[in-house]
Amino acid sequence: MIEAIYHGGMANNVRVRIDWVESETFEGAPENVIERLENVHAILVPGGFGERGALGKIEAARFARENDVPYFGICFGMQMAVLEAARHMAGIKEASSTEFGNTKEPVVGLMTEWLNGNELTQRAAGGNLGGTMRLGAYQATLKAGSKVAEIYGDTEISERHRHRYEVNRDYIPRLEECGLKFSGMSPDGLLPEIVEREDHPWFIGVQYHPELKSRPFAPHPLFSSFIAAAKVRSRLV
Repeated sequence: MIEAIYHGGMANNVRVRIDWVESETFEGAPENVIERLENVHAILVPGGFGERGALGKIEAARFARENDVPYFGICFGMQMAVLEAARHMAGIKEASSTEFGNTKEPVVGLMTEWLNGNELTQRAAGGNLGGTMRLGAYQATLKAGSKVAEIYGDTEISERHRHRYEVNRDYIPRLEECGLKFSGMSPDGLLPEIVEREDHPWFIGVQYHPELKSRPFAPHPLFSSFIAAAKVRSRLV
């Protein structure tokens, strides 16, 4: 599913209207993308799993990028934004995720090891996936001067994760050449945590789940900034 965000309200009050969009409706029907998204003020692609609807989420990310619509990709939503950039900007036509099956271009894949505190955690790529999630709170280092560092007001953060697949860091140079900046990494520099576009009003993808630390009267700074960007967009359309 995709959340299409509409902003309304007066003065400092913000009323958000959410339109849940079934991403499968975009697959093989580009006219549906324009029809459903041309008047939205922001697009959020949340966490998910599996190949079903993935192409539609990639098309939603593409629409947001090409039309300067604020885009927020959470976990799977970040991965789909990365695949969109790989396929349509970096020239990696077969870019895919190993979650969807074997691929010649594993831009997203099952990472086999990562640091959990000071301990190296390992898992077998072809083994039993039970208990192999990167689960819980992990540190991340943000690039100074990036959009996310400005939003957080810091370059060292901790966020909660729940996923098995990660963006393959081997593709970072080619993706950054086409404008997708990796502005947040794990402290060891191995795992991409955040992507953003400097050539876009508000385009951010995060591998973690900021909603787990957000509350109605204490919203996560990324959500506050995202809604603020939607408010700006509402004045333009």
